[in-house]
Amino acid sequence: MVETDATGAAVVLDGPARRIISLVPSQTELLHDLGLGPEVVGITRFCVHPADWHRDKPRVGGTKDVRVERVRELSPDLVLANREENVREQVEAIREFCPVWTSDVSTREEAIGMIRAVGRLTGRAEAAAGMTAAIRQAFDSIPAPLRRRRTAYLIWKNPWMAAGGATFIDDMLRSCGFDNVFAERPRYPVIDLGGLADLGTELVLLSSEPFPFGARDLSALRMERPGVDVRLVDGEMFSWYGSRMLKAARYLSELVEGGG
Repeated sequence: MVETDATGAAVVLDGPARRIISLVPSQTELLHDLGLGPEVVGITRFCVHPADWHRDKPRVGGTKDVRVERVRELSPDLVLANREENVREQVEAIREFCPVWTSDVSTREEAIGMIRAVGRLTGRAEAAAGMTAAIRQAFDSIPAPLRRRRTAYLIWKNPWMAAGGATFIDDMLRSCGFDNVFAERPRYPVIDLGGLADLGTELVLLSSEPFPFGARDLSALRMERPGVDVRLVDGEMFSWYGSRMLKAARYLSELVEGGG
């Protein structure tokens, strides 16, 4: 079989992959939810779902510091990578001895395409088709908000950073009727909190990842930005493009119904 990845590289396999390493946490969870188990022979230390895989599967480093020689030792016949989450030089080093399928996901439709491709590569095409149909139905069921709200989604502090346009997070925000105030800024811009008022920001969402915003941050920002609705949100629900999207649709629905 031949699958072309997001870099334009053709990934050629004789049949479904049987020794898989995932360098992408959300795609590790996807492999599990497609029904794979012993076929997955390596993951990163950030692949926290499912918990038993995080505990028991061999690890090959982090998403940004993959141990290439450890990958080689595990003799994979397929490695799953991501253009944004992994380091290009490390991926290219792995590609010298093993097929690497690299994703690049910034919309729900691209995520659905990724799921189907991974299903084909791993012999789980039927399961992937069922999953993507369920994801479409779940997102179609998200209620429309009473009105759209101008929203800032923050991912880091010192410096403050937000999710901008052309990101999966931006697409998730639009899915639940929120207008990203940084949609015209590329990727993950450094921002000035003082400028939120000038952008007409009504809602600020503090993500649980990659920076683990907590109750103290919530209280401080509410004091600093009076009149702005500030909330803590589960970052996995906004940024994990895989089987987590089924849970994300329910989460976003509750956020909208709760006055999000």
